[in-house]
Order: sequence, then C-alpha cells, then structure tokens
Amino acid sequence: MEVTVSNTPEVIPQQGSFPTVPVSHVVPSEADDLPVTIIERKPGWHFLNLRELWRFRELLFILVWRDIKVRYKQTVLGAAWAILQPLATMVAFSLFFGRVASNPDAAVPYPIFVFAGLLAWTFFSSAVTAASTSVIGNERLVTKVYFPRILVPLSAVVAATVDFAIAFVMLLILMPFFGCWPSWSLLAVPAMVLLIILAASSLGVLLSALTVAYRDFRYVVPFTIQLWMFATPAIFLQNLEVLGPRTNLLLPLNPLHGLVVNFRAAALGGPFDWPALAVSAASGLVLFVVSSLYFRRVERTFADVI
Repeated sequence: MEVTVSNTPEVIPQQGSFPTVPVSHVVPSEADDLPVTIIERKPGWHFLNLRELWRFRELLFILVWRDIKVRYKQTVLGAAWAILQPLATMVAFSLFFGRVASNPDAAVPYPIFVFAGLLAWTFFSSAVTAASTSVIGNERLVTKVYFPRILVPLSAVVAATVDFAIAFVMLLILMPFFGCWPSWSLLAVPAMVLLIILAASSLGVLLSALTVAYRDFRYVVPFTIQLWMFATPAIFLQNLEVLGPRTNLLLPLNPLHGLVVNFRAAALGGPFDWPALAVSAASGLVLFVVSSLYFRRVERTFADVI
C-alpha cells in the first residue's frame, strides 16, 4: 500500500447525504530526524564481528541468566544436580570398572581420578548438547528481532560453566578425603577451563547451525556424545599403557584426550601432557574459525528455515 503525504487539505467526496470532510495533512514528527539503521545481507564468508559482539554483550549476559533460571526453575534439588551427575557416574565406574581400569601403583585413588575426568567431560558434553539445539530452541527470538545469532550457542556454553563451577567445588571437598591435597598446579585450572570452553564453543556453534538445516542432528548429537566418552579412555582408564604403544600414539588425535588429561593434572597434580595439550588447543582454535565462518554464512537463512 502506497501512502502520499500532501501539505494541502484534500476533499474526499462521501456517498449519501453526508457533507465532504477535509483531510488534514500529516505533520512530520521528530522521529524523522533520527538516524536510520539499515540491516542487509553480506554475501560471501565473514568472520565474527567483534565490535558488534561487544555492543551486544549485555544480551549475552541476559541469555545466560535466562538459561540458568530456566534450568533450575521448579526443581527440588536445584544446583545439586550439577554434583549428582558426575558423582553418581564416579560411583558406577568405581564399582564396575575399578578392578579392571584402576592402577594399584598410582598416586591418585581411582574414585577421585574418575571424578576429575568426568568433571571435564561432563562440562564439555553438556555445553555441546545445549548449544547444538539452542538456535531452534530460541525460534521466536531468532525470527522476531535482529542480533548476532552466534550469541545463542555461546550463551548455552557459558551457562554450562555454572554447573562446572559447582561440581569443581565438590572436587576440592573430595580431594582431602581421598588423600589428595591441593598444589600449585591448581593455578593452571583456569587455562584448562578456557580450552574446554573453546572446544565446546567451536563444536556447539557448528552443530547449532547444522541442526537448523538438518533436524536429524537433534538425535545424532546425544548418541555421538555417549560414544565419544568411551572413545576417550583417559576419563576412566588409569593406566593407558595397557592399550599398547600404537594406540597411545593415536590418543592425542582425540582433542578431548588432551583436555581431560591436562585438566586432571592441573586439578590433582601430576605431569602435564604438553604434546596432547598442543593438539587439543590447535584443533579447538581451527574448529572455532571454521565454525564461525560457516555460522556467519548460513545465519541469514535461519529465520526462513527454522
């Protein structure tokens, strides 16, 4: 519909016995002088717009806070679920794999060994799973208003750090109980956590974009995550030498291997596996670049296909 604004009154003839009614002109408002922002597509491949992300940083905090409140809303145990999941898995692994997977000569008892590995793994798996379905879970938000869409999967990853922080406090409580005392290696824990966040963000951003186009990923991701845990024997196997020299050479190719081993070394004390850590850091950085480029390229179609 086209609307023409004129400065002279116009007389519109009316049917019946009613007189003609003059239509007054429209007075321009002060809003006409405000700047106009035009949002348009940019073809091709583009990396993250860091300036735009910084402008929307408050939205990221709001999305994170919303995810945290929704997660614990109307729950009886609340934040205790963040402790119960790795704790129950630790008990199960200790009962069923304790004799086979433990190393009697190890300085760290098997239960606390498993709990530290599960802590890093649970953080990664929950962050990736939540991020993979974050875009389609925010369908109304994505289709109604413009904002950097990549904030949605990133907020899911950041929200998972709350559960990790709660479970990490439980780890610090269990360490003296099993005879493990904190050491200076705890100072390296923040660096290990940042690398886990980088890996989870990289995979979560990629899967969130793929899930919009292919809804099969909603079923593929949880199943693959479960298989991935057993493909990372560093979580539950205390003596990796039993796997043989060839298998040990291939283990660093799994990015989670280096993250789990070095997070445990930082939390419980022990030697760091620097080659595996370098592989994990490099693969996480490369995957984040690739995921960001792909996400930015396909995000313009989210509102149409979601």
